[in-house]
Amino acid sequence: MESEFIALDKAGEEAEWLRNFLEDIPYWPKIVAQMCIHCDSQVAIGRARSMIYNGKSHHIRRRHNTSRELLSSGIITVDYVKSKNNVSDPLTKGLSREGAERTSKGMGLRPRTSQHSGNST
Repeated sequence: MESEFIALDKAGEEAEWLRNFLEDIPYWPKIVAQMCIHCDSQVAIGRARSMIYNGKSHHIRRRHNTSRELLSSGIITVDYVKSKNNVSDPLTKGLSREGAERTSKGMGLRPRTSQHSGNST
């Protein structure tokens, strides 16, 4: 849970940075919508939404405060996505050929064509 929570916090910080960047562009419409972060850990999502922190580690407490503040201020939202539907989840594990193809397709990547088309130049 801690690693998922740390990843959620880092994604929230990046979303806040991107929002501030977009708001600083003079010709960009000033209304920047909430950024949705997908997470496959219901425990990490519950911890981020909780107003009570009862953990032991100082580094998690700071991240909890940051995530809770980003959620309450409307900068980010956090939605649950099942692990099997999470296209980035397989990238943290060893992949079979089928898993790599399914993940690539889910990310919108095209299959790699053969580099050798029979022409020897």
